[in-house]
Amino acid sequence: MNVHTAIESRRAARQFDPTHTMTEDESKKLLSLALHSPTAFNIQNWRFVVVQDPVLRKDIRKASWDQAQVTDASLLIILCADLKAWEKEPMRYWRSAPEPVQEFIVPAIQEYYQGLDQVQRDEAMRSCGIAAQTLMLAATSMGYDSCPMDGFDFDAVADLIHLPDDHAICMFVAIGQAVKDSNNKKDRLPYEEVVVSNHFT
Repeated sequence: MNVHTAIESRRAARQFDPTHTMTEDESKKLLSLALHSPTAFNIQNWRFVVVQDPVLRKDIRKASWDQAQVTDASLLIILCADLKAWEKEPMRYWRSAPEPVQEFIVPAIQEYYQGLDQVQRDEAMRSCGIAAQTLMLAATSMGYDSCPMDGFDFDAVADLIHLPDDHAICMFVAIGQAVKDSNNKKDRLPYEEVVVSNHFT
């Protein structure tokens, strides 16, 4: 499936086949593709918590307004952001770069993020959002359905997955085999309303 088709055919699935399982190779392929998602300064600040424990999934479902996708999808991924990835051995993000590039970019990482908690969080959330879309498009290209989710108690889920203090949860992505057709065409605003030329009037 080409990228255009994946973009146009992707829809959020609400009901998944709870008996369907994905192979380990499929799961690894999906997550490996997500690792190609871009991040500012290449700091790769996303973390993918793959929840496989069925008991934990049930507990997370309770904290997610009892949404069935949490337990019924073949794969439940909690996208988390390492808010301090920028200061954790930043040279490792640029170890293959030429030395002049390293000398410029590594100090720039600290200058950009140091002491700016909101910038750290905003950048991490952007990174996770891009990774989520990569996951969903990859799933579509592999014949799977997906659902982005933020309808849950963030604090409760953080406790359940033992989220580190310097991390934040961005969203869930549920992936699996939909049991109902999720390809219903959705109304989209007209191109002219959402594409702005140069500036707002």
